[in-house]
This record gives sequence, C-alpha cells and structure tokens, in this order.
Amino acid sequence: MSFLNLFDTGFKKRNQDHFAAIVRVAMSDGVITEDERAFLHRLAARLDITEEEYKKILKDYKSHPINPPTSYDLRLERLYDLARMVYADDVLGEKQTAILERLGIGLGFSTGNISYVVDKALKLVHAGVDKENFMDEIKHMNR
Repeated sequence: MSFLNLFDTGFKKRNQDHFAAIVRVAMSDGVITEDERAFLHRLAARLDITEEEYKKILKDYKSHPINPPTSYDLRLERLYDLARMVYADDVLGEKQTAILERLGIGLGFSTGNISYVVDKALKLVHAGVDKENFMDEIKHMNR
C-alpha cells in the first residue's frame, strides 16, 4: 500500500468517525427527525460518505470512536463547516440553533457558553465571513 493510500484511508476513517459522532448526537433523544435526516444526508455527501457507508454508520454508529478535535482551531474549523452547512439552505429554520448547539457540545465546546458561540457562529456565517476571519472572531470573543 502506498503512502498516499494510507493517507486517503486515514482521512476517510476520520470522516466516518466524525459523521458517526454526529449521528450519535442526533440519536441522543432516540430518534432522527426528518430535519436531522436531511442534515445528515447533506453532511454525508460533503464528507464523501457513500450510501452504503451511510446506512452502515446509521445502523452501527456506536461502534465508531468519538474523537472530538483536540485542538481549539480544529474545533473551530468543524464548527465553521457545520454552521455553513446548517445555515446554507435554512432547511432547519428555527431548529438550526438547537441542532448546532448539540453538535458543538459533541465537538467539545463548553455547555456553559455554547449558545453564545453558536449564535455568533451563525451570525458570522450569515455575514459571509471566511474561515480564517470566522476563527479569529470566535477566538476574540473568548478573550
């Protein structure tokens, strides 16, 4: 196996584990709503998860390790991606904040300030801020 294949395999596995962690959050109340299912479909496509892998992860999401990003910057990058996805087509409407808060806690953000972080994240995404400025703004608000 070439070095490139090892990288591709590791990247794919991290995406699957990340997706499984989000499925776990969605399943925390025992059911995946239609809104959550639509979000999961969009996220799976973005993470390059095949339909077969999607079904397998939904069936057996607990077998994947929960690996929240260890660095704050990686958490912010994932939050940025999730906020853009949640906000992109406004499919979730008023539920977008609650779902993003649950995902943010799953990423390792504090429950004490997750509402504030998510509100700021959605405002920044709505304003069209790029990833670097998004990260700077979120870091700045925590100083």
